[in-house]
Amino acid sequence: MNRLSAYFLLALSFINFNIQAQTKDFKGYKIENDTVIFRFDVRDYSKFTKEHTGQTMEFADFDIEKVAVSGDFNLWSRDHWQMQKISDSVYELKKSIHDFNDEFSWEFKYVINNAYWAEPSKYDPNSSKALKNGKRLRGVYNLKMYTAYPDEDGNATFKLKGYKDAKKVIVAGSFNKWNEHLFKMNKTDDGWELTLQMKPDRYQYRFIVDGHWMEDPHNPNKTRNEFHEYNSVLDIKAYTTFKLKGYTNAEKVILAGSFNGWNEHQLEMERKEYGWKYTLPLSGGKHHYKFIVDGNWIVDPDNPVKEYDGNGHVNSVRMVK
Repeated sequence: MNRLSAYFLLALSFINFNIQAQTKDFKGYKIENDTVIFRFDVRDYSKFTKEHTGQTMEFADFDIEKVAVSGDFNLWSRDHWQMQKISDSVYELKKSIHDFNDEFSWEFKYVINNAYWAEPSKYDPNSSKALKNGKRLRGVYNLKMYTAYPDEDGNATFKLKGYKDAKKVIVAGSFNKWNEHLFKMNKTDDGWELTLQMKPDRYQYRFIVDGHWMEDPHNPNKTRNEFHEYNSVLDIKAYTTFKLKGYTNAEKVILAGSFNGWNEHQLEMERKEYGWKYTLPLSGGKHHYKFIVDGNWIVDPDNPVKEYDGNGHVNSVRMVK
């Protein structure tokens, strides 16, 4: 199967491609399927800061009793997310991706003995200067976590043909806050490429070729940016299944919603032993829908989440994340 650029991959209804790309676990965490694995390795750090005094100290001979994950996602709690010791140097904590809010990146640190912050290097590509009341703290850095990450079995392949003499090509976009160093592309026989696993959403991105920013020349979907240039646009979708249990005596059931302009004929559901089923790729976000059973419109009886639309009608709601 041919390797395709990101937009063409999506246009083909997200066929799963086996792309050989280098998978990278960022310092401090990794993501496996729907699980975030925080990993604190004492050997990765040389300094820590006492929270209340700001005193910076060396890790050597420091007696670690417990380690916790502290960040935007748990209001910087010092002890809420305690880690488990798995060796003399390594602590881990596993969390479901659903334990986090909808933001695509968060800042975090590791707190030791409820009082000391492990300090990442300012040269770490997934670290950033810490802020307090909107101001940067001198010499203080936090690790950053992204839910878009390199994965050879990911759902979006970025490909730039040519530029064989380039020394480095980066893909940056709204999925990583336009980080200029984080996602390095891999050199191939005909150019550069990188496969990422990304949450369903609509993203903007550009390539950085040896420091020069450019749009994706192979993706016609683009939007003008604040620099009077263009950002390429990528719409990541996720296969979503709708089921209607019962109504086995119905002749025809249609799925209609905000995702297809409430078309009354387009999405004819498949008959199953339990009722009816339809699967389709949807963009990330909120979608309103109803079923049409032999011409009668009904909400999903098994979905308690409903909302009024602008015309006073009640619809069932499906969130895609």
